[in-house]
Amino acid sequence: MSNRLRTSAVVLAAFVVSALIWGQAELLRGLAPRNLGSTAMAGRVSAIAVYEKEPRIFYVGSASGGLFKTLNGGLTLTAVFERESSISIGAVAVCQTNPDIVWVGTGEQTSRNSVAWGDGVYKSIDGGKTWAHMGLKDSRHIGDIYINPSKPDEVFVGALGHLWGPNEERGLYRTSDGGKTWERVLYVDDKTGVIDMAVDPKNPRNMLVAMWQRDRKPWTFISGGPGSGLYRSTDGGKTFKKVTKGMPEGPIGRMGIDYFYADPKVVIATIENKEGGFFRSTDGGESWTRMSRENPRPFYFSIPRQDPLDANRVYVPGVQMRFSEDQGKTFRNFRTTVHVDHHAMWIDPTDNNHMIIGQDGGVGLSRDRGDTWQHLDHIPVSQFYAIAFDFRRPYYVYGGLQDNGTWGAPTQTPRGGVAFFDWFMISGGDGFHVQVDPTDWATVYSESQGGAIGRSDLSDGSRRSIRPRAPQGERYRFNWSSPIVLSPHNPRTVYFGGNKLFRSVNRGDTWDVISPDLTTNDPDKQRPGEGSVTPENTGAERHCTIITISESPMRPGLIWVGTDDGLVHVTKDGGVTWDNVVNNVHGVPQNTWCSRVTASRYAEGRAYATFDGHRTDDYNMYVYVTEDYGQTWTKITNGLPQVGDCAYVIREGVNNPDLLYLGTEMGLHISLDKGTSWTKLTEGFPTVAVHDLEVHPRELDLVIGTHGRGIWILDVNGLEALSQEKLNEDVTLAKPQDIVLMGGLTGMGFEGDALWVSRNTQPGTRIWFYSKEAKEGNARITITNAGGETVGSLTANVEKGMNVAVWTPRGRTRIVPGDYRVTLQIGESSYTTSVKVHLPDKPY
Repeated sequence: MSNRLRTSAVVLAAFVVSALIWGQAELLRGLAPRNLGSTAMAGRVSAIAVYEKEPRIFYVGSASGGLFKTLNGGLTLTAVFERESSISIGAVAVCQTNPDIVWVGTGEQTSRNSVAWGDGVYKSIDGGKTWAHMGLKDSRHIGDIYINPSKPDEVFVGALGHLWGPNEERGLYRTSDGGKTWERVLYVDDKTGVIDMAVDPKNPRNMLVAMWQRDRKPWTFISGGPGSGLYRSTDGGKTFKKVTKGMPEGPIGRMGIDYFYADPKVVIATIENKEGGFFRSTDGGESWTRMSRENPRPFYFSIPRQDPLDANRVYVPGVQMRFSEDQGKTFRNFRTTVHVDHHAMWIDPTDNNHMIIGQDGGVGLSRDRGDTWQHLDHIPVSQFYAIAFDFRRPYYVYGGLQDNGTWGAPTQTPRGGVAFFDWFMISGGDGFHVQVDPTDWATVYSESQGGAIGRSDLSDGSRRSIRPRAPQGERYRFNWSSPIVLSPHNPRTVYFGGNKLFRSVNRGDTWDVISPDLTTNDPDKQRPGEGSVTPENTGAERHCTIITISESPMRPGLIWVGTDDGLVHVTKDGGVTWDNVVNNVHGVPQNTWCSRVTASRYAEGRAYATFDGHRTDDYNMYVYVTEDYGQTWTKITNGLPQVGDCAYVIREGVNNPDLLYLGTEMGLHISLDKGTSWTKLTEGFPTVAVHDLEVHPRELDLVIGTHGRGIWILDVNGLEALSQEKLNEDVTLAKPQDIVLMGGLTGMGFEGDALWVSRNTQPGTRIWFYSKEAKEGNARITITNAGGETVGSLTANVEKGMNVAVWTPRGRTRIVPGDYRVTLQIGESSYTTSVKVHLPDKPY
């Protein structure tokens, strides 16, 4: 083929894909995602920035849910950074002489196994209303930011760098022109970056910078190495000198530092080292004295805080909040009534009674030096790993939360909406996979880390462990997040994944092993923490395990399994024999984490697989389909980001064989042509990691489990009606979602402004219709009862693509349970369907 022909072919292919994507965008019109929360248990808060002249103004940075701002001391918070290319927050800084200037560094710095990544730094000059990307895109994770209050165009950014591999764009960067240009003023190597930075509050020429060498793999985490160290500048960051006097010998890991506001000659630090702990300096950081061994789980915390007015009082946040009143010689636990695991802390420099802390459960405020606490239960940044639903009416949703157990909540309430008090806890630990018996809503399966599966009975609150027990001499391996799946053919049959596949036919009372070890069982990947200054072996790095299971809805015993070390197995005989088919998946690097495998409900040999390479520093998109039981695979990524995003979960439509939903680190994508092209959902939905997806087959709601912004509900009745066959028709009217008569109670009108509520969508329904072309004049929609009486009338524009009208029964005509006719009139043509009205289950 000539170069000219090749170029023409590429241009034509790009045009076709662009046209497909543009056409699909018209079909997503009108989709309205609804955020359900939870705010009862929020997610990890990674940064807090306060305008200290008016502490009522502060920002809360979440690990994977964006940035929130308050103007009233936390009474209300508004998302101000949620649609950018990445909304994982590593650092936030507000200019102390101009609160309209705010900088955000994306990519959180905790460096744990579930960490989200970013794409550099952003700047706002209007208090967070708008943002501009200012560079350092390949830094991935930002440790800290400092704005010089006397020269706001001078900004220092501590780039921590890639977590899962080496890269050059890391170290300390400075701009003197507000971010137009950058100069790297401190660099060690491609494995070491800035984790913390402290600037003398009285003299900004004095700076301390903590450099941290770290390396994470799916099977281990190594904190520390020769690159780590503490550096000091006395000329405003022009030159730096490594601090050695009083520093412990041997490899150093993570450090945290803080100046004493009243006397900056006093500086405190926590230092990860075999002889590490809590250190204190009385000469501005030039030399150090170890005061105690206090330094809880340093890789995850390391944010010591000096009381700004009391030289003797210091804080070391960790799992518990620890404090000392003798300059760090002895510590004791601080009484807190909010969540544990503290990652951010601010103390008012003029009023040390006023404190704000950020932890794995959100934000806590104290006005009396920590004697009492307020939990801000109105920040929707919960981090779900997996989700499920039941079949009550209205139905409930369930999910496993990072460090917050497994929770459930109704999707509608008689009070007019869902608030924090509607959520209830089912089981503890870190929450992961959850399943609900579709024939018995009271039976819920959930787990915490390392395979701790249990079965709960919601009718009486009881729970029992059903974890498979290994025979003597054998040890099973379970992932941090081990998959639980109920058979689509019999809900009493439960599948559970370890290094082998387990099956129970009696709800987990007993288990059968139905496979050999389906992983590589690589011994080199089963020694977590070796070489780390502080070895970690909490189960988060447990490797060579099954992480995804799917049984074919069409054929019992046809089971697919994917592993964290990159294998894909299939059995057609219930586990008697297994075939590893991953070598047939071309283009995926060996041992890449198989994030999801999904058996089709429409073709027996069809299955979908997604692979997630970010844990090996590979940020490419891998989505595949097979039609022949895994013998051949086709890549289906047209219209998806090819670099910078990773795929986590794929689901088929339940009524539409051409419909696919895909969850990635950066959002939700939808295809109406079996993956030939994809369109990202952007209207009303943040740039957030979608870790799980389920379609409720009765309501045709897409339930979206995000790791950063809670659970979302999306009415997809219209999409489920749009098969390729229907797209060729002039007009298609979708059957609306059933209506549930929830009653007229509101019950939340006098709770004040701090209450966050996800408003009911019931009683009501969305009437979707597709038009192949735009038409003049309005469409008229009428709803009539069994007697032919009109009980509802609507009008809507007729645009090319998807159209929607919302019917909320109200007025003098009484709506009772039963069937109603829906008629769509466009010009001389009419189309009919029906909608059913129900009473809710009692109690609900």
